[in-house]
Amino acid sequence: MTAADAILSYAVWLAFAVLAAAFLLTVWRVVRGPTLPDRVVALDMLTGIVIGFIALIAIRTGFTLYIDIAISLGLVGFLATVAFARFVLSRGTGGGAPRENPAAALLAAAPVKRRKPAARRTGGTGPAVRRKARK
Repeated sequence: MTAADAILSYAVWLAFAVLAAAFLLTVWRVVRGPTLPDRVVALDMLTGIVIGFIALIAIRTGFTLYIDIAISLGLVGFLATVAFARFVLSRGTGGGAPRENPAAALLAAAPVKRRKPAARRTGGTGPAVRRKARK
């Protein structure tokens, strides 16, 4: 075992220890999180930590297939985060003081443009045009 291999081995074990501590603290935040957005962010963080574990296992074993698995998990984790975010938005802010939705405020402030009935707009054969034609 060369010096580079020894350093790599120590670095991998140190990274495992740091990721294990981060994993435990993040699980604690998922369980004890005061609001739903806190839990969603913690679940996203768990995905990142698991990707780190998989990458460390790939380095330790030398199998590059684990990197493909980590990339796939990253894509699935991103989609899950987007789905959770949409869920949180559909329920409201999830905690704290309610915030005003800027898009809803813009839509409420915008003037409503009324369209004319189809017969007047196109000069077609709507009921009003037919009545005028009969007279």
